[in-house]
Amino acid sequence: MSECEDARRYGVTGARGLALVLARMMCACALATGMRAAAVGPGLKPKDAHVLRSPVGMTEVGLLDGAAYRIDIPKEWNHSLVVFYHGYARSPVTFHIAEALKREQMPFFERHYAVVQSAYSEAGWALQQAYPETEALRRYFVKKYGTPTGTYAVGRSMGGDLVAITLELNPKPYVGGLDLCGSVGPTYQAFDRRFDLRAAFDVYFPGVMPPLVPVPENFEDTLQDRERVLAALKANPTNAALMRNLAGLHSDRDLANDIPYWTFDIGDMQRRSGGNPFDNRNFVYGGTSPDSSASDFALNEAVKRYAATAHAKDYLLRHYTPSGRLGRPMVALHTIYDPVVQLGQVSLYDNEVQAAGAGENLVQQVVDREGHCNFTQKEVGDAFDEVVRWTHGGARPVAGVLKE
Repeated sequence: MSECEDARRYGVTGARGLALVLARMMCACALATGMRAAAVGPGLKPKDAHVLRSPVGMTEVGLLDGAAYRIDIPKEWNHSLVVFYHGYARSPVTFHIAEALKREQMPFFERHYAVVQSAYSEAGWALQQAYPETEALRRYFVKKYGTPTGTYAVGRSMGGDLVAITLELNPKPYVGGLDLCGSVGPTYQAFDRRFDLRAAFDVYFPGVMPPLVPVPENFEDTLQDRERVLAALKANPTNAALMRNLAGLHSDRDLANDIPYWTFDIGDMQRRSGGNPFDNRNFVYGGTSPDSSASDFALNEAVKRYAATAHAKDYLLRHYTPSGRLGRPMVALHTIYDPVVQLGQVSLYDNEVQAAGAGENLVQQVVDREGHCNFTQKEVGDAFDEVVRWTHGGARPVAGVLKE
């Protein structure tokens, strides 16, 4: 069965439900087509490739179709491969051949897995580029170094989303995946939430941040931006509390870090999509106070409402709305409190996977710590070991708290 046929398998009835399923399938087809185009194009011919051998193994860096890449093969290679997706980056990622692997990839290298990474040809929310460019890199690795005995997809933050995308659209080359604090699920849900909250912030703290539609191109999310937001929150603790409650955040510092970051995200997506893909006209705000609904009513009356540009919204839906057809086992590891990617995002994706009949392929685990991607290397290694055991005939990992 292809990604574009037989919507009835989802058990969705009615014109609206059928249209939603078909839209999701079309999104999946669009990315799958892009992947196939990259795989058969000139991307398998690297430029500026350099190889460095050391006592611990071999490193290769170069360019594939304008995207920098890095390959690390340990001296005692087990002939298996980890395809690693990095997270959201405001500026281009670079690889330096003489630098050691970062702590994000070391748990896999220390377990004698080869590790490949694409820098992606663009920074920001680069799903459109990251997915096909990383697939081209995987194929290049196979062509040069041979077919691995097993391949795993691993990604951090936005990269975790790319793990889920990979195991939906192209599961055949993989045996499993590990999502580390990933913003899995429909991109529009995560970005719409950020847009809605930024619009609410403008009600409580007018003039602190730049315009929302469009976000100025020169806005960069600097330390000065975050400190300015923090100062405004401290100066008006009543409104700060309403905003924290609305966003589900623990502290003014978390909110001060998120507001400029979300603003940068929103601007990035506006530029990528060629318009404003966000629409809060039908969104009803709630949760500003645990004691009264009066502040919710006041916010809904005061907040500015924005309409989306049709073609921009279409771009947001294409990059990426999942089908939920998770084709290989995946563990999603998160902290119990993440101010950037909240656990509710993972639950939304779980609903998609359950509806698609792939629920047995997803296990959600947490560690007892706060912060975005705030894992120890041991925790990452332990989670990966559970994935490997699972994909080699072992028991399905226990959901909930990560077990060693």
